[in-house]
Amino acid sequence: MKSFNSKRIPKIMAVAVLIMFIVGLKIVVDYSLIVDKEAGYLWAQKIFYYHVPSAWTAFLAYFIVMIAAIQFLRTRDRKWDQISLASAEIGTLFCLLVLITGPIWAQAAWGKPWTWEPRLLTTLILFLLYVGYFMLRQFGGHYERVARNSAVLGIIAFLDVPIVYLSLKFWSAEAQAHPQSVMSEQSSLVLNVFFFNLATFTLLFIYMLWYRVHVLSLKQKQIKMTYGL
Repeated sequence: MKSFNSKRIPKIMAVAVLIMFIVGLKIVVDYSLIVDKEAGYLWAQKIFYYHVPSAWTAFLAYFIVMIAAIQFLRTRDRKWDQISLASAEIGTLFCLLVLITGPIWAQAAWGKPWTWEPRLLTTLILFLLYVGYFMLRQFGGHYERVARNSAVLGIIAFLDVPIVYLSLKFWSAEAQAHPQSVMSEQSSLVLNVFFFNLATFTLLFIYMLWYRVHVLSLKQKQIKMTYGL
């Protein structure tokens, strides 16, 4: 871990993410506009600037899980399995953040933190699919079988991502409770703050993925040294 933190690029990335988070928080609290001024829950809407980037970053992480899983099944290279596992861990962390920030927003919008509407339900299913993924990793048995089965599950679980994203179109308006703000209709300030935070979350994800893969690689090397493989 020391060797990772001593590298120049990761160190620069870590500092950049910290600065961007501080700047982003200051802008959101003091300067950012409300997404929908007619909604009536004005200040709570500012969580949008963290809720949506968290969701997009989780989707990116799960996409990488799928790509790495396909590559592992094709090549049987453990490097791809490490990338898939690391990205699944980080993606699920961001997905959990979505499920935490969503009810905070919902409490202000609907007067209760949870309703069984399509987008919330499909997001919860997505989270539970990856909880199952980690259970398979933990209790699935021999490494080769676990890696293979986890890769298959990682590919299948990703199918829920487009369902979450398109849920507002799949179900009728009567079934929807989730805010349906259209990004193209927002002011330039709203968009600038949103994309700044999205860039921050994306950079954080890249740093975390790089770091986690590094740790998993070190563990694999230690196992090989211990057992003389």
